[in-house]
Amino acid sequence: MKLWSGRFSKDVDSRVNDFNSSISFDKRLYRQDIEGSMAHAEMLCKCGIISSEDNRAIQNGLKGILEDVETGKLDFSADAEDIHMNIETVLTERIGDAGKRLHTARSRNDQVAVDIRLYMRNEIDAVSGELNALIKTVTDIAEKTTDYVMPSYTHLQRAQPVSFAHYIMAYAQMFLRDRLRLADCRKRLNFCPLGAGALATTTYPIDRNMTAELLGFDGICENSIDAVSDRDFLIEFCSDCAMTMMHLSRFCEEIILWCSSEFGFITLDDAFSTGSSIMPQKKNPDVAELCRGKTGRVYGSLTALLTVMKSLPLAYNKDMQEDKEAVFDCADTVKMCLHVFTPMLATATVNRDKLRAAASKGFINATDCADYLAKKGLPFRDAYKTVGKAVMYCEKTGKDFESLTMDEYKELSPLFENDIYEAINLENCMLNRKAAGGPSPESVKIQIENLKKANETI
Repeated sequence: MKLWSGRFSKDVDSRVNDFNSSISFDKRLYRQDIEGSMAHAEMLCKCGIISSEDNRAIQNGLKGILEDVETGKLDFSADAEDIHMNIETVLTERIGDAGKRLHTARSRNDQVAVDIRLYMRNEIDAVSGELNALIKTVTDIAEKTTDYVMPSYTHLQRAQPVSFAHYIMAYAQMFLRDRLRLADCRKRLNFCPLGAGALATTTYPIDRNMTAELLGFDGICENSIDAVSDRDFLIEFCSDCAMTMMHLSRFCEEIILWCSSEFGFITLDDAFSTGSSIMPQKKNPDVAELCRGKTGRVYGSLTALLTVMKSLPLAYNKDMQEDKEAVFDCADTVKMCLHVFTPMLATATVNRDKLRAAASKGFINATDCADYLAKKGLPFRDAYKTVGKAVMYCEKTGKDFESLTMDEYKELSPLFENDIYEAINLENCMLNRKAAGGPSPESVKIQIENLKKANETI
């Protein structure tokens, strides 16, 4: 019999029961539901709403249920509809009337709201921990590659010389911001909805601040209707995860390109690669490709939650049951991707010679050549035009800047002297870009240290 069956003259149709049931997915909230119930019972006891004997029975009963769930001795029933009713039903079977008093001054509306907030605190910490590991991996690689010259790109065309360290530290900065966003999300969700009841609190003399403190919240949700009727913190989490996956997907795209024979910038470890069912020579970057593909899945979770919530009137509506599968899948997907991507990156080999060979093509020192003329007194726009002519000349003659003779340089501008060869040396082009945030080893080392410090404070 349903706990709420007193109002009804008929049993629920089995089809409705199956459709309405959420135990198949909300059972993962069992620990949070028990923790919330234990705190609620403690508060009821302190406020004189239930006896100390009933509280002891409830506390011991809930501890026993938790142990039985975690040791596999207790199975949940679809007849009990959701995790909340499952636990309350078992508790009442075990301790009698005391179990029936647990739900005093509480509704499933504020109960599920506190459960999901408790659960999401743990999920945020877990995702942030995976990001922390990835950031450390990126900085470890960066520290070893500050003098590995490679081309940077705009429009996927070779642009200017940077180091491999400088290139991948861009992703470290993105992942750092992802951690900061998650930390902000955690702060905003860390307020306790318990005591809001169905939507209008209760006539019992409860102490909401006590429950909030027992559960580690920073305070209570100030408006009881808002406490049970919004899931913006879940939407924010999914949005943060979507941005994390967007950054990860971009990095994956780079890796997929880099490990191709056309680039050859990195070599993935065999343990993080797969083969082909028909082509014996293949070594595929499936981890990176799957992470890139699963980004769409996380985007889908965000879109689903936004759509579920977009036109709901206050306060609680059954539509909101749809929040859990979306947010659970979002968190699971992000954690899974980060957990496998990080060791894949850590075990990859960076091919320094291939990076340097690519940097020697595409005239990526052209801006440095123009800067050379500008420093000799030629207006930059005129210098820019002169170097453009130099590029066109080289393309026609099959040369590059390094192989042009002094006579050829003089034909382009009398300001060229022998020191041009030093100015356009790719290593020097990188070394001389010492501005804060730039690619010189000196600058990149500062970036690494600053990022490490910032990451440690989250």
